Amino acid sequence: MFFDPLYLIFMLPGLALALWAQAKTRGAYQKYSEYRNMQGMTGAQVARSILDMNGLGNVTIEETPEELGDHYDPTTKILRLSPGVGRQPTIAAMGIAAHEVGHAIQDAHGFAPMRARAGLVPVAQFGSQIGYFALIGGLMLQITGLAAIGLILFSFGAVFALVTLPVEFDASRRAMAALQTGGFVSQEEYRGAKTVLDAAAWTYVAGFVSTILMVLYFALQVAGLSRRDD
Repeated sequence: MFFDPLYLIFMLPGLALALWAQAKTRGAYQKYSEYRNMQGMTGAQVARSILDMNGLGNVTIEETPEELGDHYDPTTKILRLSPGVGRQPTIAAMGIAAHEVGHAIQDAHGFAPMRARAGLVPVAQFGSQIGYFALIGGLMLQITGLAAIGLILFSFGAVFALVTLPVEFDASRRAMAALQTGGFVSQEEYRGAKTVLDAAAWTYVAGFVSTILMVLYFALQVAGLSRRDD
């Protein structure tokens, strides 16, 4: 099973898409990290301005040392920006910071997909760990019921990846709208920031494709095991 050629057929497209998306994201980030925005505002300053514009003074901004580890934590109401985003007055920093603020706005408005994703986090984590071991164990031991249960649990990772897509796309939409209506960007800078966020969106698409392909592969394995039991 571990050297099944069919596994490679299923996994290679997702891997190729993931590598392409990663390269595209880093390329766009590096390109627009070289261009200073016309306002001369760092990512942290942009984030603070948009947060305040939306009445989110309760959201604090902290720095995270991880490159491109920028994220919003809805449980603590903290927006964490990497040094390359929070400290730099670039087009890329502006776009990424605005995107993370988009998540804070979603949280404040009770955006349904974001709430659904938050609820799926523990289930997806449990499924990706326990479900995977149950699935592999069931296949190796030829126990169809155990493999089927493992597959169901493991599939929650695909559901999580699917729900993540509208959350990320909507955050980027909110970010670009805030940058434009707030007068933070020129038309050229708008296009640059959108290029960075559009590239980053592909990483989530690639993550979903990779996960669903893996689920489909294991579903075929479980179905084959079930047929052998008949």
